[in-house]
Amino acid sequence: MGIYNRYIDDVTKIGRSTMVLGFLASLLPALIMTFYFGFNPGLAAIIAGAISQASVSGAFYFSEPISYYPIVGRAGLYMGFLSGNLVNMRIPAAISAQEASECPAGTEEGSIMGTIGIGVSIWIGIVFLILSVLAGQALLSQLPPSFMALLTLVIPGLFGGVFAQFAIKSPKVAVFALAVSFTMTKLVNFIPGKPAFLITLVSVFSSILFAKKLMEKRVG
Repeated sequence: MGIYNRYIDDVTKIGRSTMVLGFLASLLPALIMTFYFGFNPGLAAIIAGAISQASVSGAFYFSEPISYYPIVGRAGLYMGFLSGNLVNMRIPAAISAQEASECPAGTEEGSIMGTIGIGVSIWIGIVFLILSVLAGQALLSQLPPSFMALLTLVIPGLFGGVFAQFAIKSPKVAVFALAVSFTMTKLVNFIPGKPAFLITLVSVFSSILFAKKLMEKRVG
């Protein structure tokens, strides 16, 4: 067994353990409220809330691991899903690390560099989170409203930057993905309940299939 395979085996063992601990930690406040303080909305309300949440984000359980795995690898997925902010912080950090090291995504080296980028972003995020908790509100209250309005553009800017990095490498797939996502945002409005998760589900998997077809044509 190679070094990388041993590394992945260790990552899997640690990753599964930390994910279980994270799962239990996320349930801990609700369990304390239920069994210690006696506050509980009832089983019917819990099931209704779970179904409602699953209908909104259920597609991400399938699309995100598949679409992000080639970029960050197994370790990056464990770290990203446990720490959160995968799309708006971890993925850009992983891509930046791969670009700086010239280790392309989808390779063992690229996976390791993506993991390092995510790890650095997590530590930086912790530092800035502590600073924001201690002094963030006092600082933000002194900023002009025009600057606060600009902060709403940070997430679209990150998404656009990540998309542009991949669009340069495969313009045809980028145009196809844009066309499908735009079409789906319009079609969803005509579906009962407006299931927004279909936009991500259809866009991701149709783009993967389109890219696969392009690669087959080039090879053939």
